[in-house]
Amino acid sequence: MQMAKMPNFGGGNMQNMMRQVQQMQKEMTAAQDQLDKTEFTGKAPEDMVTVTFTGKHEMKDIQIKPEAIDADDPDMLQDLIIAAVNDAESQIKKTTDSTMGRFAKGM
Repeated sequence: MQMAKMPNFGGGNMQNMMRQVQQMQKEMTAAQDQLDKTEFTGKAPEDMVTVTFTGKHEMKDIQIKPEAIDADDPDMLQDLIIAAVNDAESQIKKTTDSTMGRFAKGM
């Protein structure tokens, strides 16, 4: 009786692939750490409100120009803050997508 031949999955190739995956994981972690430390500044029109966020989406600072504060029009200040925050969030997303997206292409 002849034994069925077991397929050869190329043990050496599997080891190389595992090393590549581990290297990619290291690079992804380093890239994410760098993104987390990066500061992003969002601005409202005319820089009336400026906010600073980390790549972790944590606000670190907000600057409001005195002329943006109008007791008769609190909605304007709210709109300026929203615009600045959305600007910073957009920058974080764009940078994260371009930085981390390169790893998705390699998979």
